[in-house]
Amino acid sequence: MMNDKKGIGVVSSIVGGVAGLIILVIVSLLIVSTLNGAGLLTTGSQEQNTTDNLISNYTSGLNNVSSKIPTILLIAAVVILFGAIVLLVRQSKEVTSDTSGGAGL
Repeated sequence: MMNDKKGIGVVSSIVGGVAGLIILVIVSLLIVSTLNGAGLLTTGSQEQNTTDNLISNYTSGLNNVSSKIPTILLIAAVVILFGAIVLLVRQSKEVTSDTSGGAGL
């Protein structure tokens, strides 16, 4: 009998990965924002300039990634769809082989 948990595992892995990525980005933004807003660095210092550059680079990187999220989600949906088709084909082959009887074999 086919293990029905394979399809569920793929879907839950994709959903868990996307959720983990979103949580990681939010937490990292909070950390950088909190450290920058704490006032630990004096204005005009080399460290403050480095922090400001880090924030601007991080923001532009997020903008680049966020423009590709629809494509990533589309690819994930296609992978899930093909996985569902493969599982359905396997299940139909298993059902047809069970109902054919096999008395003449």
